[in-house]
Amino acid sequence: MRYAHEVGKVRAAEQALMARLPDGALMQRAAAGLAAVCARLLESVYGADVILLVGGGDNGGDALYAGARLARRGARVRAVPAGTRVHEGGLAALRAAGGRVLPAGEAEGPIRTADLIIDGLTGIGGTGRLREPHATLARQATGSTGIVVACDVPSGVDAGTGRVEGPAVRADVTVTFGTHKPGLLIDPGAACCGVVELVDIGLGPDLPDPDVVAAWPEDVQPPEPGPESDKYRRGVVGILAGGDAFTGAAVLCAGGAVRGGAGMVRFASVRHPVELVRQRFPEAVTTVIESRPDALDRVGRVQAWVVGPGLGTGKDAEVLVEAALGTDLPVLVDADGLTVVARRRDLLRRPAPTVLTPHAGELSRLIGADREAIEARRLEHVRRAAAELPVTVLLKGSTTLVAEEDRPVRVNPTGTPRLATAGTGDVLSGLIGALLAGGMSALDAAASGAYLHGLAGRLAAAGTGGDGAEAPIGAYDVVEALPEAFRAVW
Repeated sequence: MRYAHEVGKVRAAEQALMARLPDGALMQRAAAGLAAVCARLLESVYGADVILLVGGGDNGGDALYAGARLARRGARVRAVPAGTRVHEGGLAALRAAGGRVLPAGEAEGPIRTADLIIDGLTGIGGTGRLREPHATLARQATGSTGIVVACDVPSGVDAGTGRVEGPAVRADVTVTFGTHKPGLLIDPGAACCGVVELVDIGLGPDLPDPDVVAAWPEDVQPPEPGPESDKYRRGVVGILAGGDAFTGAAVLCAGGAVRGGAGMVRFASVRHPVELVRQRFPEAVTTVIESRPDALDRVGRVQAWVVGPGLGTGKDAEVLVEAALGTDLPVLVDADGLTVVARRRDLLRRPAPTVLTPHAGELSRLIGADREAIEARRLEHVRRAAAELPVTVLLKGSTTLVAEEDRPVRVNPTGTPRLATAGTGDVLSGLIGALLAGGMSALDAAASGAYLHGLAGRLAAAGTGGDGAEAPIGAYDVVEALPEAFRAVW
């Protein structure tokens, strides 16, 4: 896992470590790591043209000391102070190594043509919009033809949340120190980071448990059938989805479950979606049901329920949602089902695991928050929802977040903007339902499902061209790419 800690906890760990180290030693560790990454990025350090964008905080000092190290190896290094306050020791070291200072008003051309730019304008404590001349320097760095390396966090990105208000440096590489920060993993900040390189500066013993985690492929461990597996041991998932008005959601949700590893899919709905699911997935066991409190009795034994996609939001849908949530089984609620529970939050007070998979608009109805506020502070609101409801919440979006009360928030690192198309959420619901039926916990099923779904989206969009270019996809393309996504993590 990649572990991320809130800014206050990072600061506390730094203070504890610095109390045991000689003065300035921690900054020298950070500068050495930063310089080493920059040296690897350059074809040759000797003769390279390096620009340092220097603010008044510790990241400015890190950049100056790293620049001094590069200058001693023959690079042409020039520092551009963003104000009158500059780290004196770092500036003295740079000058002693042969580096020079360039006024901000004369920096546009040199920034544009530099081989490498180190962004040390702000640090992990920076919030809100960049002021001038920081904002102008950030725009100039982003427009450079050289490699842009951010020091700890790209300037203009809120290290705690990933929020970006106005101009921000768009780095090719971000060198972060000691631990990841949440804003490096959550969009829109994550999109500004490029490749994130973590430099160990010794904070580990002083850091508490992480606040946010993001999986590597080896951390995703969906249930894998063994030699003695049968369809019941692999998990039977029941799906209540679709209606006369929305039939596609039923097919896509069932597809996510079938290709998501379920030992059996039991699908129940009104007649027309049942017919369509039977035609597309003959392996699914289908049942035509009416909207009655005892409707689930006709479906047969299952180990988890998925309820909501295309179900409608009226009284008939409410009866089925209430029936599913009235069981003692894990239940995933999505789409129309979320609209039902937004007006019937009492249904969520149950001892069995519950997973909700809203986008920002659906979450706004569930917790009574403004949609724009949710989009701006996704981490804050997904934590609030998990605590208030209380359930496992998967908040869909450019960065999918999965939260449970008193647990680190899971950040999904896979996906592609091509997934922003109708029906892909229905596929995700069926996939997570299959993982729940297979015995995964709610948190692991939601996080692993998001990872595999995002990976399948990438595989579907990339196709077989091999050139990295993506093409538009439909939701059923994601269904068909799921087996390859599973193979990639097994």
